This record gives sequence, C-alpha cells and structure tokens, in this order.
Amino acid sequence: MIPPASPPPVRVAVIGAGLMGREVASAFGRWFALLDCPVRPELVAVCDVHAAALDWFRQVPTVKHFDLDHRVLLARSEIDVVYVAVPHHLHEPIYLDVLRAGKDLFAEKPFGIDLPAARRIRDEGKRLGRFVRVSSEFPFLPGAQRAFQLARSGALGRLLEVRSAFLHSSDLDPAKAINWKRQSKFCGEAGVMNDLGLHVAHLPLRLGWKPARVYAQLQRIYADRPDGKGGRAPCDTWDNAALHTTATIAGQPVPLTLEMKRLAPTETNTWIFEALGTDRGVRYSTKEPKTLWLYRRDQEQWWEKTDLGFGTPFKTITGHIFEPGFPDLLQQMWAAFLAERAGLLGERFGCATPDEAVAHHEIWTAALASQRDQSVAAID
Repeated sequence: MIPPASPPPVRVAVIGAGLMGREVASAFGRWFALLDCPVRPELVAVCDVHAAALDWFRQVPTVKHFDLDHRVLLARSEIDVVYVAVPHHLHEPIYLDVLRAGKDLFAEKPFGIDLPAARRIRDEGKRLGRFVRVSSEFPFLPGAQRAFQLARSGALGRLLEVRSAFLHSSDLDPAKAINWKRQSKFCGEAGVMNDLGLHVAHLPLRLGWKPARVYAQLQRIYADRPDGKGGRAPCDTWDNAALHTTATIAGQPVPLTLEMKRLAPTETNTWIFEALGTDRGVRYSTKEPKTLWLYRRDQEQWWEKTDLGFGTPFKTITGHIFEPGFPDLLQQMWAAFLAERAGLLGERFGCATPDEAVAHHEIWTAALASQRDQSVAAID
C-alpha cells in the first residue's frame, strides 16, 4: 500500500538577515524534532540591504534566493509567508508591501512604530484577507502555559492583583555604544515599551484583561551614549517603564502592573507573570525556568513549588524531564503560527494577533500621555 503523500511545505522568506532571521533558519533546520505539528516550513529566500549579512544563510540548503531589495523578493511567486525583522520605523512600509504582494505575514513586534502605523497595517491585512500574526515567544514556555491556563480557569477566586514584566540589564553600562533601539526616530517615542512591551502585554490581552486607565512612570537614564566613532550621540528613548493600570476582570477593577526595563540590576533577560486571587495564585519567572509557584489558601496559606519539564504545546522528541530554551520557544511559536494559518491549531495557544498588537500600542500611547501630563490617562 502506498502511503499518502505529505502536504507540500509552506515556503517562507525572511526580510532582515540578523539575529532573529538566523534563529528562524535554525528552528526550521531542526523541524523534525516536532512530533505533532501538521505543517512543515521551508526557508527558500532571504533579504537584507547588507550583502555580507546574507552570507551566513548560504549554508542553509533550502535557501535559493539572496536578495538586497525586499521588492525583488516579494515579486517571487514561490513564497507563501514572509517573516520580517527590521527596525521599527521600517515596519509599516515593508509590512504593507508584503501584504500587497499577496503574501501572509509573520511580523515582529511592536507591529509599527506607533499606534496609527499599527492600525494601518492591521486594517490593510484585514482588507486583503491575509493571515497575519506577531512574534512573542515567552508565552510558549511550559510555565507560562500553566500560568495562563490557571488564570483562565477562574480557579484563582476574585483576582486581587496581576503583574507582568520583562526586565533586562542590557543598558546599565553607560559606555555601551548607541544603537537604533535607543533613538526615537527608529524605535519610536514609546522606547522600551515598543521594544519589550508585547512580551509583557500578550498574556493579559489574551486573557481579556485590557486596562482601562494607566499611570505611567517612565525613566530616561542616560542622555547620550558613545556613537562608536569617537563621539557621543543623543539617547532619547525611554529606558524603563512601570505602568500602573486598572483592568476590569470578572466585572471588578483589578490592579495590573506592566513593567518593561532595560536598566534592571541583576536581570539578564527575565520574563515574569504573576496573578494573585483570593483563593489561589500563580507565579512564573524565567529566572527559575523549571519552577512554577502556586499559592493556595486553606486554613493556612501555602506557596507550592512544582518542578516543570519539557511540556511544550507541540510535542517533541525531547524527554519530558529536560527544560526548554529560547530556540525551543521560537520553534513552538512558529509551529503555532503555521498550524493556525492552516486552520489546525485546535485548542493550543496561538501567536499574538494584529488586534492584540494594536491594543498594546493603545496602552503605550496612553502611557506617554500619562507621563507627559503626570496624570492618570484613559486607554482607548
């Protein structure tokens, strides 16, 4: 008996041959590690304005096209999906070009440099009927999945407070040279909120916990940095953001704290989600990547520690006792993107949607107004 033919792979192109483009190529190269993803990707083309950046991809056997102009890449008929990882000020023009070329889009956060750009990208994708999702890896961690499921279940009782955070120490050194993420004209006025914010907002928004108002405390720590050429360059983005917001959850107002920081002492790359209720609570942090903390209230109050393994949404060859890392999360995120695009995601957690990306821009826009006026600002 002849076995049924497997479906053809989804042909993917990458615009932006930097770190994240290479991570995508790596994830595709070990796709056979996934046991139950119904779709297989194949990286067929890569584009970057710097020719030298393309050289790394020449070792990837499936890549056939190496382009310097994204419009040349988009004219190729043998591309189904385009992943774009470029500075924020380039999101809108390139994302719109991808959509208008008849390709589906896997976008990088923040999905446009500001709220108007995000809305235009979302609306064009809807008008053209393209499948669009936005990159956000950390919710695919086993601990994050467990926290999400518990928060969604209603088992926490009446929620008392929620905290979601993403903390770096990457900018503590004042001698670190400036890059585009430290300049508003490239990164956007929202600064660190644009850079790290979707990681923080993804779970609350997916749970339906969009804030209604915000009081923002934004910090700009270093006014300038070395320009890499012997001089100094202005550093005009917000470095740290602490947003004290109120969300309506189960009909009740609940404090929801959103933190995004590039200058957070002792933190390398820490993602945190915590929700505390009257009956139970959950806390997860990548600082303890294998540990899930669960609070419960009986006659006494308890924090219980659970040791997690490799319980990712899509099963892999990796034994359950091991722990996942960032490359695994990226692969899981891509599996979710491709499965949902094919209508085969089922009950699994999905990637951030354009509506969620627009919603997180709405929060940052209100936060900027709050900082400017030193007041509580309403969120659209």
